[in-house]
Amino acid sequence: MLDLTKIDNTWTLFLDRDGVINHEKHLDYIHSWDEFVFYDGVKEAISIFNKKFKYIFIVTNQKGVGKGLTKPEDLATIHLNMTDEIVKAGGRIDKIYHCIDLEESSPNRKPNPGMGLQAKKDFPDVDLGKALMVGNTISDMEFGRNLGIKTVFLPTTRPEVNLSDFRIDATYKSLIQFAKAL
Repeated sequence: MLDLTKIDNTWTLFLDRDGVINHEKHLDYIHSWDEFVFYDGVKEAISIFNKKFKYIFIVTNQKGVGKGLTKPEDLATIHLNMTDEIVKAGGRIDKIYHCIDLEESSPNRKPNPGMGLQAKKDFPDVDLGKALMVGNTISDMEFGRNLGIKTVFLPTTRPEVNLSDFRIDATYKSLIQFAKAL
């Protein structure tokens, strides 16, 4: 259970990218900036998070790069432009962690906690007892559990997921709905 009244500026927020911040491409990957489309309200939501959370990180599996379908420089451009748009809207992203590994056993590939542990290493004052993961897949929820943090599920692309799943602490229709609930 997630008690929103306990969240203050000592907390850390982990966000998935595709399906949370931007529209996913069904059975494909976002290969370039012109394919990247923010969900309505996301920039406003991250502006709200900017005032609420000590750290905001994006943790995203990017298998398309590992498969050679997305160029690394295009991923860098997507993340640079995405961050610029978020900052222009009053938000911030403290760091983006991405995993291009194809093997499910990779410690950095969600649901494994490697990207979260790297954030803790890069920002030693992150308190995982005061952190949460927002995602749109059960893999994101498992990442949260594997990191020992709270989870928020957005059914943006997976409406079939059982919302009473034990790995989900809270559910909101969208990122802006969650931000406004804070």
